[in-house]
Amino acid sequence: MTQLSDVQIAQTAQIKHIDEIAAKLGLSPDQLEHYGKYKAKINPADALRLPEKQGRLILVTAISPTPAGEGKTTVTIGLADALNRIGKNAVIALREPSLGPVFGIKGGAAGGGYAQVLPMEDINLHFTGDFHAIGAANNLLAALIDNHIHHGNALNIDPKRVIWRRAVDMNDRQLRNIVGGLGKPADGVMREDGFDITVASEVMAVFCLSKDLADLKTRLGNILVAYAKDGSPVYAKDLKAQGAMAALLKDAIKPNLVQTIEGTPAFVHGGPFANIAHGCNSVIATRLARHLADYAVTEAGFGADLGAEKFCDIKCRLAGLQPDAAVIVATVRALKYNGGVAKEDLGSENLIALEKGLANLLRHIGNMQNVFGLPVVVALNRFSADTQAELDLVAKACRAQGAEVSFTEVWGKGGAGGEDLAQKVVAAVEQSPKRFAFAYDVEQSIPEKIRTVARRIYGADDVDFSTEALAEIAKLEQLGWDKLPVCMAKTQYSFSDNAKLLGAPQGFRITVRGLTLSAGAGFVVVLCGNMMKMPGLPKVPAAERIDVDEHGVISGLF
Repeated sequence: MTQLSDVQIAQTAQIKHIDEIAAKLGLSPDQLEHYGKYKAKINPADALRLPEKQGRLILVTAISPTPAGEGKTTVTIGLADALNRIGKNAVIALREPSLGPVFGIKGGAAGGGYAQVLPMEDINLHFTGDFHAIGAANNLLAALIDNHIHHGNALNIDPKRVIWRRAVDMNDRQLRNIVGGLGKPADGVMREDGFDITVASEVMAVFCLSKDLADLKTRLGNILVAYAKDGSPVYAKDLKAQGAMAALLKDAIKPNLVQTIEGTPAFVHGGPFANIAHGCNSVIATRLARHLADYAVTEAGFGADLGAEKFCDIKCRLAGLQPDAAVIVATVRALKYNGGVAKEDLGSENLIALEKGLANLLRHIGNMQNVFGLPVVVALNRFSADTQAELDLVAKACRAQGAEVSFTEVWGKGGAGGEDLAQKVVAAVEQSPKRFAFAYDVEQSIPEKIRTVARRIYGADDVDFSTEALAEIAKLEQLGWDKLPVCMAKTQYSFSDNAKLLGAPQGFRITVRGLTLSAGAGFVVVLCGNMMKMPGLPKVPAAERIDVDEHGVISGLF
């Protein structure tokens, strides 16, 4: 029997009208802003008037990602479906996919198999237009800066110290560094410029961390865009940009409601990357999920050293949230890859490599338990090639560290394949005392905060700062922006800033080459190693496999 692909499973699923999904939350059709039959936006004020359930917040994270894949979003969706199957009322809060990965290496990000959010094609492509609105707001600000300089430059902006860049939601290395304003005097001031991918824009971070439209407008106004010739900062509000930017985002800021294959309500809203941004869906959507359900299941991007750390130290700190438990997703295949096995050999039993690669998982478990004070359940996605000896080795190592293990099969079985995981998550929440903590105190200096993350979370010996980074730290201290959380931008493939150091490396140092202030979002971005904010497409991009036939049916999206 031929196995159906993810997109074929999604296309054959019996999707319900969005009114039926909203009814599960207590919302009537006239409280929805419909985007066709299967998608809708919700006005948060309407939802917050419903009785509050103060749901338990479950964070789904993962080991350091590998080419073998781990299935974090799939587990997030399958866990929520499973919680509903065992009698708990669960709602999902996820990020929206970026077109960069969809057409690049990763492909779609709406789950997989029988644990998907629908309509999958819409979610992975244009969806409700949120990312387009965010990109438009970003580029409006860029246009206002250059227009101000062209028309007399009353703020005395130094064209060589404009730090605001343009954005496009696509992997396009050609746009990383450009020169704009070429041509005649009427064509603007010639200066170096560049593009970031939209998910790395500060507008995206502001969008996801704002509590409402008024807060969004205030945060947009606080975005640092340039320095004047006398060295003083220039903010978006100095250009009177925040009102128009907020106007572009007034509909986007409302969370999107969709559904899983099994009919679980899902908020899919916002989508910053976790290696170059904070990697979490919107605060508004997360709060709505907790307000409307007994269990709110959310995820944070990449491994726990990136997305989960920023979920705790940035999102929870700024939004006043506290997670109740963490689920760490892993696979035997990915652990063997971390232990040095080549991708093509991952189907063969290799207990020696598996034991070596387990160090990666165990470090992530230790961080979530000992740094952030969360109970941990490991979701081990099963593959047919996994041997019993391999499964036993993983389970024994995790339980020795105080983390329960569940062998999940949500890809092939949907919620039914995650019921054991759901039971263990509920037990972990109900039996564990609340002792959530942050990794660092924001009152520490910027170098101290960076060193704390590098040492406590990554296991680094120390941190080396470039001359440029030290100068930027001094500038932030001078401006009074040194008491913010830090958003570490580094490779997702390793605890270090070297993508080739797999597993749980020791004896390494983190190199900080630069910092940028995201005053509107409320954090300082720390650029480590060779991290950049505009990815490129791979040699064989996923876009080459994607097609649509004469009937509008899409193929190759996964």
